[in-house]
Amino acid sequence: MKKYLILVVLVLFSLVNSEAQTKAETPTTDTDVLVIGGGASGTMAGIQAARMGVSAIIVEETLWLGGMLTSAGVSAIDGNYRLHSGLWEEFRQSLYQHYGGAEGVKSGWVSNVLFEPQVGEKILSQFVDAENKLTVVREARLENIKKTNTGWEAIILKDGMRYRINARIVIDGTELGDVAKQVGITYDIGMDSKHETGEAIAPEESNDIIQDLTYAVTLKDYGTSVDASIPRPEGYDPSLFLCTCAGKCAEDKIGRKLWDCDFMMKYGKLPNGYYMINWPISGNDYYLNTIEMDREERKEAIQEAKNYTLNYLYYLQTELGYKHLGIADDVFPTTDGFPLIPYYRESRRIKGIVQFTVNDLAKPFEQETALYRTGIAVGDYPVDHHHQAYPEAASLPELHFYPVPSYSLPLGTLIPKETDDFIVAEKSISVSNIVNGTTRLQPVCILIGQASGVLAALAVQKNVSPSRVSVRDVQNALLNAGAYLMPYSDLEKNSSAFLPLQRIGTTGILKGEGKNIGWENHTYIYPDSLVSRLALSDGLADWINPEKLKLKGEVVSYQECLTVIQLLGKEYNQTCGKKSLSRLKKEADSILKAKSMATPLLQDSVSRAAFATLLDEMLNPFEIRQVDHLGKFIN
Repeated sequence: MKKYLILVVLVLFSLVNSEAQTKAETPTTDTDVLVIGGGASGTMAGIQAARMGVSAIIVEETLWLGGMLTSAGVSAIDGNYRLHSGLWEEFRQSLYQHYGGAEGVKSGWVSNVLFEPQVGEKILSQFVDAENKLTVVREARLENIKKTNTGWEAIILKDGMRYRINARIVIDGTELGDVAKQVGITYDIGMDSKHETGEAIAPEESNDIIQDLTYAVTLKDYGTSVDASIPRPEGYDPSLFLCTCAGKCAEDKIGRKLWDCDFMMKYGKLPNGYYMINWPISGNDYYLNTIEMDREERKEAIQEAKNYTLNYLYYLQTELGYKHLGIADDVFPTTDGFPLIPYYRESRRIKGIVQFTVNDLAKPFEQETALYRTGIAVGDYPVDHHHQAYPEAASLPELHFYPVPSYSLPLGTLIPKETDDFIVAEKSISVSNIVNGTTRLQPVCILIGQASGVLAALAVQKNVSPSRVSVRDVQNALLNAGAYLMPYSDLEKNSSAFLPLQRIGTTGILKGEGKNIGWENHTYIYPDSLVSRLALSDGLADWINPEKLKLKGEVVSYQECLTVIQLLGKEYNQTCGKKSLSRLKKEADSILKAKSMATPLLQDSVSRAAFATLLDEMLNPFEIRQVDHLGKFIN
C-alpha cells in the first residue's frame, strides 16, 4: 500500500504542476525496470533490481504477491533444500524465523518447507516494503505495450484508469508468458519432438499437450465436532477419485502404490491446522490448456478446474470422512475461500539465445556447448510432469520423476533471441518441455527472478540491452547477493572455499559429478578430495596445451599446483606468471593460512578446495577469460 500511494502522489503531482496536462491525458511515470507479474519470479526480480540501485515497478493483477508460492496456494516448497541460494534462502530463513525454526515448517511429508499462504505473502510484502526504489501496484494489469527508442511504453489499467509507464527494461513475470506474446516474441507450447531437441525421451512428434494444472484449496481443521462439508457439487462422480488413497481401489488397477488415506491427507499438512489439497493421484489435477485463451475465456475455463476441486473436496469429506476439514475462511482474500489463481505448471516457452535441454542438464560436460559456464540459477528437483488427467495420458512419455543431477540454468534462457530490452522469467524461459518439469519449481523460479533483476539492473547501469551484458558481470553480482552459480550439494555456503569453488566451477577447470540417489539429485564437487591428475588435465584442456603440464602421479602435488598457476599466468599474461616458484609458495601459504587451511609441503597432495582457493586468488581465471552465452571463451 505504501508503494502504491507513492505512485499516486507522483502522478497527482505531475497532473497539478503541468499546465499542458488535461483530464483526457494519461498520467506518466518513468522507471528503469518494469516487472509485469508479481509471482515467484516477478517479485524477486523487482526486489533484486531495486537492491542494485535502479528504480523498479511491479505490476500485479491480484491483491497478493508470490504467484504459485502464495496466490495459488502451493505453499509446499519442492527441492533446493541443500542449495541455499540467494533470495530463496532469504525467504526460507524468514519462514524459519516466523515458525520458530526448521522443524516448524516440516508439518507435512511432501516437503521440508510448508507454510500458510498468507504468511508467505506477508513475508514477500515485507521484502518489497524494505526497498525504497521499488513500487508495487496491485490489482492492475497491462493493457498495451510498445517498443520505443529508449525502452518500452506500457499502458496499465488500475481502478478503471489508465497509467503510462516508460521503462528502460521490461521483465515478463506473468504465469503464462502473456507479455512475451504481446510484444511478438516467438515461443513454443507443449511437447517438443525428439528430432528438434535431441532428447531421447521426448516424443517422436511435437504436440500442444501441456501439464495438468491444479486449482488447489487450503482446508482448515474446524474440530471433530464440526461438519464443514460443502453442498454436493453439480455433476459429482465419486468414481473419479476412488484411487486417491488405499482402500477404495486395488493398486494393481492403476499400477502404482497407494497411500493410507490419513497419511495421504498429511501430504500437504501446513502449520497451525491447515491442509494444502494439491494431490496428483486421482486427486484434483485437471487437464486444461488456457495458454492461448483471452482473459474472459480463461476466467470461464479455470472455473472448470475449481469445480473439479470442489468435487474432490466433497469426496474427501463425505466418502473418506474428513467432514471436519472445510475450506479455510481466513487464508485468501476471496469470497469463496479459494486461492486467487490456479497452479499453472506450464506456460509458453520463449525461443531464447539458448535453449536448455535435458541433455545439457543431465550431462553438462559432454555437450558441444558449455552452458554450465553461464549458470545463474540452481535446482535439484527431478523432472516431474503431471499428465494423469490428460485423457490419453497412457500414450505420452513417462516423465514422472525422471532422474537428473542437480543443475545450473544458463543465462541465455532468460533472453529472447530477437527482442531487445526485454527479459523473460517464471516458467516461460527458453527450456525444452521436458526441462520445464524441473525448472517450474518454486525455488528455481525464485532464483530465475533474482537473476532477471540482476540482468535488468546491469543493463540499465551499462545502458545496453540485456543480451550485451557480460555473463561474468551477472554471475559476479549474483555471488555478491548470496546466490549459487553451480549446484554443489556437498559444499556449505559458510565454507571459505564456497566462492572459489563456485567461480572455478564455472571455468570448468574443476568439474563436479552429477548423481541421482533415489528422489534426490546432486552434483558433488568433492571439496576435501585430492586434486587428481586426470581431473586437472581434463579441466585445463581448454586452457593450455596439455604437453606443458607434465603432471606425474595419480594425484597432483602442491608444487605441481603452483607450477600450473605459474604456467597459466604466463599463458594469459598475469602477474603470477612472472613470479618464481618460491615466491608463489610463500604467497600461497599465506592465502591458505588466512583461510584456516593447512599449508602442505611441496611434495604433499592438495585438496580440491585448497587448489580452487589458490587458483581463484592468485590467477582469477573466472575474470581473465570471459564467456559468451553458449559458454564459449571469447578471450
